[in-house]
Amino acid sequence: MRYRPLGRTGIEVSSYCLGTMMFGAVGNGDHDDCVRIVHAALDAGINFVDTADMYSQGESETIVGKALRGRRDDVVLATKVHFPMGEGRNRGGNSRRWIIRAVEDSLRRLGTDWIDLYQVHRPDPTTDIEETLGVLGDLQRQGKIRTFGCSSFPAEEIAESHHVAERRALPRMRTEQPPYSLLARGVERSVLPTCSRYGMGVLTWGPLASGFLTGKYREGRAIDLSSGRPAITPWRFDPELPENAAKLAAVERLVQVADDLGCTLPQLAVAFPLVHPAVTSVILGPRTTEQFEGLLKGAELTLDDAVLDRIDEIVPPGTDMYRTDSAWVPPSLTDPALRRRPVGERTAAA
Repeated sequence: MRYRPLGRTGIEVSSYCLGTMMFGAVGNGDHDDCVRIVHAALDAGINFVDTADMYSQGESETIVGKALRGRRDDVVLATKVHFPMGEGRNRGGNSRRWIIRAVEDSLRRLGTDWIDLYQVHRPDPTTDIEETLGVLGDLQRQGKIRTFGCSSFPAEEIAESHHVAERRALPRMRTEQPPYSLLARGVERSVLPTCSRYGMGVLTWGPLASGFLTGKYREGRAIDLSSGRPAITPWRFDPELPENAAKLAAVERLVQVADDLGCTLPQLAVAFPLVHPAVTSVILGPRTTEQFEGLLKGAELTLDDAVLDRIDEIVPPGTDMYRTDSAWVPPSLTDPALRRRPVGERTAAA
């Protein structure tokens, strides 16, 4: 296992991070089995574990807390805040009010006195970034978190957070967690260069592109849209849609690259993001021990320039072949009222 500095935090982490989104009701509900996966990762040299409060509504954090008993000091532990936790108002977002409550809940579930990396899971256009940076700085001074960062922030939001931090003499975002894979290379355009410019650590998620790089979904093979991931988001797997047909065609060419290297497609997929100089660590999110062991073999791969040139021909740099799973979409695109003048005003102008 290789280790790299997490930006300029002074913290050193493994080049692969164990992601625990599949721990709990959403994926693997067997707590003992999930604990075994964590221990297998630690035994393999991984010292970086990532979770979030919203993963199975806190169950993932509880499992991670069980797994780290007696081994907490050896692990760089990361979790996140933002998404709603339960019914009612003010139980989510990036406000001081919510973050103070959420961090205490995470500490309790994780069974620890501190969180090494506390991440803002998504932007919150209803909360001033100064408010968020202020409370995160307070938690850092209190010793409840060691450092903090963001996840799936666009480049302009990252830059704005640094500008506000400098202007208001507040602590800065130290890391970013973006989606990045062989099929989703959009972050190469501005997010990764922006992170490099500010000396941020980068831990990437989604290396298997929502399952498309597992090798399970292939061109010319029937895809069962009634179970598994396809049942949850059938539009993402329907081969009749041009976007999906293009992904399947790219997968066939990437399979050939993997075959020529003597590895599996998933192993090629998890090796690829680490080639980018801005990337610190790649998150592996297995549901089973077998999946974890198979993915970890990608750590042994070295991708030379000839292989990377072939990949660039299949999926050009900076190209997203699909809408990145769960990535943030600004309200200016999702709320028509933010991009249309009131009807009366349009009529008067006409």
